[in-house]
Amino acid sequence: MARICLHGYVSGKVQGVCFRQSTQEEADRLDLDGWVRNLADGRVEVLFEGEEGAVRELADWLEQGPSVAKVDTVELTEQPLQGIAGFIVRR
Repeated sequence: MARICLHGYVSGKVQGVCFRQSTQEEADRLDLDGWVRNLADGRVEVLFEGEEGAVRELADWLEQGPSVAKVDTVELTEQPLQGIAGFIVRR
């Protein structure tokens, strides 16, 4: 299966609800590489790459996030592969 990379933004109640940590846990479970970080405007930015099926699964998960989050919108675009190893929470 092909590897793909998605980059984008998640809006809603996504800060202060363990969104970044939960995203990292999901990415690790799916064996994806990339990063997630909070933005000053209240959104979460994420970039992740790996096998297409796993990437699509994380993209679907982002639509809801952890149970205490309230996701309003997820905007993702496909990007060239970044060659990142591992998945980290950026601060």
